[in-house]
Amino acid sequence: MSKMTNDKNLKSLDEFIDEQYGKRGTKKREIFEEGYEEFKLGFLIRQARLEKGMTQEELAEKVGTNKGYISKVENNIKDVRISTLQKIIKKGFDGELELAIRI
Repeated sequence: MSKMTNDKNLKSLDEFIDEQYGKRGTKKREIFEEGYEEFKLGFLIRQARLEKGMTQEELAEKVGTNKGYISKVENNIKDVRISTLQKIIKKGFDGELELAIRI
């Protein structure tokens, strides 16, 4: 994950989690990780949008939806289909969606 360098007091999500919940493999971190996966997607979309300097309205316009929908996705109120997520990443951020499965 890229670090934000505009403000030296800003931390990456990984740095924040390490400070608050410990390094990977610790009991406190494992408990956190169990609930974190559901939260992470919305946060990552929001972070990407902010790094691009976009408002929710601007992202919604590029993707062909409305600001309310983007807000619900970012706040994990709305489940997102993979095809919609791909559209947000490709059209909204000119990016590429990468998925991983850990076993």
